[in-house]
Amino acid sequence: AAHLHHRDCANCVDDSVGLTGNRWTMPLLKLGEKRYYLGIFFKANWYRAAQYCRYHGMHLASINSQEENDKLEKHIRDFGLGHEHFWTSGTDQAEEGVFFWMSTGRPVTFTNWNTGEPNNFRYENGEEEHCLELWNRDGKGLKWNDTPCSFETFFVCEVP
Repeated sequence: AAHLHHRDCANCVDDSVGLTGNRWTMPLLKLGEKRYYLGIFFKANWYRAAQYCRYHGMHLASINSQEENDKLEKHIRDFGLGHEHFWTSGTDQAEEGVFFWMSTGRPVTFTNWNTGEPNNFRYENGEEEHCLELWNRDGKGLKWNDTPCSFETFFVCEVP
């Protein structure tokens, strides 16, 4: 197996996550007290992203403060991915308009919604918006947006 070097990522830490016996090393970002994995090698719907994180011993990320939000946004921007969409574990699938973090079961208390969001936009096929993504719409930075859970995009895993 190739050894990964993270000289170009000051916040990267080597950590073996995943199933017992799986020693594949995933580059984790240590930002503050939390460790993240950016799922940027393929795009997935919300469920597949959640499954991927869980399979590797993580969860889709939850964001509980402005500080966590800003650190994550800065790192994603510095990586040159500020224009992309990223799934978090936020959802209001249980009750419209009441968002919680699927990773922890806790209600969303800190928020960073873009103007006019969440709006539960209804598409022609009847699909509505029930999953929370980070998205730099109109160059305002990575703000929160509700979008259909079937949308395929990048994602952020978090080490519990």
